[in-house]
Amino acid sequence: MGSTLLPDYAGGGLVNLMQSIATACGSNDRRYPPLAALGASTLGGARNILLLLVDGLGLRTLTRHPASPQLQRHLLGSLTSVFPSTTASAVTTIMTGLAPAQHGLTGWHMHLEEVDQTLAILPLTPRQEAPRVSPEQLPPQLFSHASLFGTLTRECWVVAPRSIAASPFNAWHSRGARVAAYATLPEMYSCLAELLLETASPRYIYAYYPELDSLSHHYGSDSRQAQRALAELDAGFAELLRNVRGSNSWLVVTADHGFIDSPPRRVITLDDHPQLAALLQRPLCGERRVAYCYVASRDRPAFEAYVRRHLARAVHLHASERLVAAGWFGPPPWHPRLHSRIGDYTLLMKDNWTIKDWLPGERHFAMLGVHGGISGNEMRIPLIVAHA
Repeated sequence: MGSTLLPDYAGGGLVNLMQSIATACGSNDRRYPPLAALGASTLGGARNILLLLVDGLGLRTLTRHPASPQLQRHLLGSLTSVFPSTTASAVTTIMTGLAPAQHGLTGWHMHLEEVDQTLAILPLTPRQEAPRVSPEQLPPQLFSHASLFGTLTRECWVVAPRSIAASPFNAWHSRGARVAAYATLPEMYSCLAELLLETASPRYIYAYYPELDSLSHHYGSDSRQAQRALAELDAGFAELLRNVRGSNSWLVVTADHGFIDSPPRRVITLDDHPQLAALLQRPLCGERRVAYCYVASRDRPAFEAYVRRHLARAVHLHASERLVAAGWFGPPPWHPRLHSRIGDYTLLMKDNWTIKDWLPGERHFAMLGVHGGISGNEMRIPLIVAHA
């Protein structure tokens, strides 16, 4: 798994890249240090800035295989993701410029006091019961943060897959930008070429590509399927660079997180631990690699004793508030609901272990590729930079 790696918010992480981009695009908010490896003055000199987020493209995936010679050629270095190293937290950082400590999105499943439900936060759908509020009505109730695009002085574009471009989550976080939807990878690249070559006004373009992540979850991060997707992405990137030559654009490619593989024998299922499940006030939240547990105060001694006795080989047990205090989610000031969204305890999985609970009626599915934890392979993402 590589050694552990905590998120860097002081100049070497995703938050700092977003600070450099925001400053280069006219934002006056200097909440975080800029990225040491790529400052705003470097980026700001170009007419256009493109940030292409390849979901799941960890540094290890990029450098370990010969499938991506063009991207590797422009590899400037690496960054850390945020904590947890997962799309819900990292993409929100990209679309707001904020660390999780400020935007308050702490994983795929989140218990939200505002609606007293546990939701999958990106589709905004409840995990268990019927929705009480439609996904369209939820963003203003749940998200107090501004979209980054609304704070920039350039014309902004969001280029997203057709399946999510107009989703309530995406629409809310794309405020201030124009949105272009695509269906296929070639369509994404031709849309980007068009936007970079039009000379109307300087632009900031954020593009999101999910395919590598889905294939890595399903088949594993070293699978033939994931490699093929990476090779196609790489070839398209080389062609994009050729096509936009002379446009005076920075092309920056990074990821939201990396991956590790977790075989079925490394999955702890709460069905096998009914005593532990009985101590939880609600289903697990967060991720398979970082699970938040809500435990009534009278049950906490029993909960801690059970985890230490039966799960010590697979789990680091943390009081959730300690992770906040130690800066894992980012520097203060903290989102007013941050503590309520991470439960009383965080189960941080060791090595390549995962933990999962299944609710009655939930469709069971295996997940070979996983992320969310603090292993180097999950946290370390590439910084690919090319000037056209």
